[in-house]
Amino acid sequence: MDLRSELLKCIWYAFTALDVEKSGKVSKSQLKVLSHNLYTVLCIPHDPAALEEHFRDDDDGPVSSQGYMPYLNKYILDKVEEGTFVKENVDELCWTLTAKKNYRPEGKSVLPGKDAFRLWCLFIFLSEDRYPLVMIPDEVEYLLKKLCMAMSVEMNCVELEDFISQDSVQQNGFTVWAFLEMMNSGKLTRGIAKETISMAIEEVYREIVGDVLKEGYLWKKGQLRRNWTERWFTLRPSTLIYFTSEDRKDRKGNIQLDGNCCVEVLPDRDGKRCMFCLKTLTKTYELSASDTKQRQEWTTAIQTAIRLHVEGKTSLHKDLKLKRREQREQREKRREAKEQELQRLRALQEERERKMAELELLKEAQRQAQTLLEQDEQRRRQQHEQLQQALEIQLKEAEEARASMQAEMALKEAEAERQRTRIKELEAMQQRLEEALQQEIKARQDEEAFRYAQARLLAEEEEKMKALMSLREEQEEYIQRAQREKQELKQEMESKSRALDEAQRQLEEVRANRHRVDQDVVAAQRKLRQASTNVKHWNVQMNRLMHPIGPGGMHINTIQFTLFTFNMTITSSAFMLHGLNMSDNETNHLKCGSFSSFRIPSQKDPGLRLKQKSDEQDEESKENMESRGGCASDKRLSTNGDMEIP
Repeated sequence: MDLRSELLKCIWYAFTALDVEKSGKVSKSQLKVLSHNLYTVLCIPHDPAALEEHFRDDDDGPVSSQGYMPYLNKYILDKVEEGTFVKENVDELCWTLTAKKNYRPEGKSVLPGKDAFRLWCLFIFLSEDRYPLVMIPDEVEYLLKKLCMAMSVEMNCVELEDFISQDSVQQNGFTVWAFLEMMNSGKLTRGIAKETISMAIEEVYREIVGDVLKEGYLWKKGQLRRNWTERWFTLRPSTLIYFTSEDRKDRKGNIQLDGNCCVEVLPDRDGKRCMFCLKTLTKTYELSASDTKQRQEWTTAIQTAIRLHVEGKTSLHKDLKLKRREQREQREKRREAKEQELQRLRALQEERERKMAELELLKEAQRQAQTLLEQDEQRRRQQHEQLQQALEIQLKEAEEARASMQAEMALKEAEAERQRTRIKELEAMQQRLEEALQQEIKARQDEEAFRYAQARLLAEEEEKMKALMSLREEQEEYIQRAQREKQELKQEMESKSRALDEAQRQLEEVRANRHRVDQDVVAAQRKLRQASTNVKHWNVQMNRLMHPIGPGGMHINTIQFTLFTFNMTITSSAFMLHGLNMSDNETNHLKCGSFSSFRIPSQKDPGLRLKQKSDEQDEESKENMESRGGCASDKRLSTNGDMEIP
């Protein structure tokens, strides 16, 4: 069914709605309004003078549908381009016009206006391509089955058969108003909530009219960030569109399907299961379904969409409708052929009955002729029997005389024959008795042999049975041992898996600690450079202090404190240099050992000793803070040595 025929069906309803008097004609003013609205919804440039120019020579008043069709084809339908307008807007326009006149639900309506509009669109899609538009019972049953599947209920076939059994439906089929009346009656949807009915009608409407092969939530892996996000996917014969949610307001992407696309099932990974991918010429989209059934349905639906695109088909249900129509036509042809065959068989049966009647007449004539022949034959037979009886009497008398003589001779010969026969029988009986005796002896010998063989076979069978029982016990023991080994192996595998996870975690911690140690080495190198600068500075100070101090010079305590500070700086620099040049073994030694103690020559000033001790404590606290920040909790350096100042 192409786009033109779909539009014509909708416009036909709008035209008939404008025909108030049901005369088949509509006034030009109403046609102008209808044409103007069609121009608007079909996104065609308006041509208000075209209708007047087209009907300039026809001023008889209203215009029939046959008169309006040339104008509709020339000025509207020929200018329609697919994809430039929204088909649903055209349907809503025509539904608005026709529903005001024809759709008046009585009593408490089951269907709201939106659902009635969608059922009207489904009716137009599935109706036959002849006017007035009707839908045959097979298509009605198909649509109701789709609705019941969407509601997950079983269809009430009894009520449907009651509607189909009506004379008007059987002769002409379902009209859209009869169909909506049946749905509004509530008999087919008894006990089902209105929200469920509305959701089912919307789902079937989107599937059949909107060419939606499948829609639902899938997890999609991003192309740039490679993260998984849940999207609402809508599959049509040429595109796979995905949105943020099922309200389909925020579209996130559009995947064009063609003959170069393919679908492949992927193994579970990245914590996702039921994965599959859609490959195009430029990209590969990784998707994940909720379960195996959904993955199978999605892969099958995408393959169907690709097949439809390759075959040049724009709608799956249009193709299915054509196939159902072809099947109905084939069934109708088979039914007509069967009826013709039945008529031919009836004709042959009538011809056969006629011939059978003729045959019965012939048989009746034959029976009458046979009766006459039998009567003649009976008379002749009676005469012949009388003659035969007379001759038999004479013959019997002669035979009786001869028989008496022969009887005596026969008796003697019979007696002699009986004697000879008796002798032969006795000889044969003696021979058979001897053979029977030999056979009995042989049979006894064979029986003994058979009994011996049977005893031997029974002994062997008993030994084999014992061996079989031992093998069975060994097999059961082996099975139990194998099960125990399997359990032990399973436990060992689980322990190894836990050990592997623990080793992996420890490896990650070691890597992190190594990174922090590298940072500490860089900081120590920076401090070493600073210490070398300080050494140079204190060398200069040392050179100055080596000169004799004259009268009025620096106090001895100040000089001693300066010398102590200089020694401390040199000691800390040497310690840092020693720590940076340590090998791996020395570093490991530091993890479990202690630093060597450094001693500074004692000073004589008690005040200086207290100050030096406080400085030592400050430096030790700084070193402890640096060591705790540079190593992990399980690899800290413990400083057991101390710096003593006497």
